[in-house]
Amino acid sequence: MTKTGTALTPETLFARETLWQSWLDVEAALAEVQADMGTIPQWAARDIRAAAKLETIGAAALEADIRKTLAPVMSLTRLLGKAAGKAGDYVHWGATTQNVMQTGRILLIREADRAIRGEIARAMRRLASLAEDHAGTVMAGRTNRQHALPITFGFKVAGWIEEMGRAVERLDDGGKRLFSLPFGGAVGAMHAFGPDGRELNRRLAAKLDLRELLVPGRTINDIFADYIVQHCLMAMTVERIMAEAYLLMTEEIGELSETLDAGTVGSSTMPHKVNPKFVVRVLAEAAELRGLAASAMETGRSSHEGDAATNQLLSSVLDRAVPLSWRMTRGFADTLHRIRVDPDAMMRNAELSGGVIATENLMMRLAPKTGRASAHDLVHHVLAEASAGGATRAEELLKNDTISKYLPAEEIRAALMPAAYCGDSRDIALKAAVMARDLAGKLDGETN
Repeated sequence: MTKTGTALTPETLFARETLWQSWLDVEAALAEVQADMGTIPQWAARDIRAAAKLETIGAAALEADIRKTLAPVMSLTRLLGKAAGKAGDYVHWGATTQNVMQTGRILLIREADRAIRGEIARAMRRLASLAEDHAGTVMAGRTNRQHALPITFGFKVAGWIEEMGRAVERLDDGGKRLFSLPFGGAVGAMHAFGPDGRELNRRLAAKLDLRELLVPGRTINDIFADYIVQHCLMAMTVERIMAEAYLLMTEEIGELSETLDAGTVGSSTMPHKVNPKFVVRVLAEAAELRGLAASAMETGRSSHEGDAATNQLLSSVLDRAVPLSWRMTRGFADTLHRIRVDPDAMMRNAELSGGVIATENLMMRLAPKTGRASAHDLVHHVLAEASAGGATRAEELLKNDTISKYLPAEEIRAALMPAAYCGDSRDIALKAAVMARDLAGKLDGETN
């Protein structure tokens, strides 16, 4: 929520009116801290706070003044000073433009960060349910886009959960660095504040619930770049999860689908066709966000104690990255809630190999009798020489004299059952469900 009580959205986060109000909030907080320190009168701080509302100074008037000055904070403090009356003499006392603009942006990003964490929490709760509900739902594991060993869908989701957990850890670290107070005057050494500079910085940081910086200068772009890159890495994870879900929605695979609302049209030309609608949007947003990592790192190449060129680029990248991350995580959670699982299709696909997806199990049962390498070669050669028609590949294994010499038919059949050879899939899925719910609870606690 902004100070005016309006709920922020990805679309309004960095709108000019939102930014202007964030600058007014910083100016009012500065005045209150300076009044507490005796730098300016208490009555002046009260009057500045009362006037520090965009509706008071007038958005149209501010826009007109900015067109003349090309110095947005100068225009804002000029109009704030007029609105505050006599207290206007104490507005922006010792501050500089970049102090106000960067601090205002950080405060807005923190609001967006809370909303993004709320969306991630929603996604994690859904992933927890999928992992738990499908802890025992057998499907084909796939490596190099070929069937590997049988797993469960819950196990696959467990991998998504743990990777999202790592993404959140990186966001945590980036936020710890970003949510700092870059308020050090013209070059970061607190010149205009005299001997009270460090104390002012400490108190203002505490008031705004931000971390202190030893050098609160104007070339701290690295902490913004760091934060953006963490979101880009999260986008990489979201994109991987959604791309895998999208692939499993392929008609030839058909293991997942989206639940669409009544009246949704699948295709404008083919009446029978039902295209995925939600996963594709998240994929596009994730790819766009991931692509901003390089631009973010360009912003850190600022020079000396201040560099307007890199700051312009930074504002542009932030304007795109943070709202995009918010939309992406919201779409991610929405799409996960629409995913429908088809266990029958998963089992049918797991059996496409002719009953031999679990041949590792057969090999390991033979290994104590023949040696592992010999067991591998034996099974491999039987399958390689199996006839194209007639007997299934499993039947070829059953009728092989060498294998039958070591194992009875019942044990060979049991070894080839996909559902009996899913490793720790079920246990891992259930543990991941707990992990996801714990993380969702932590994120919910941070957003409340």
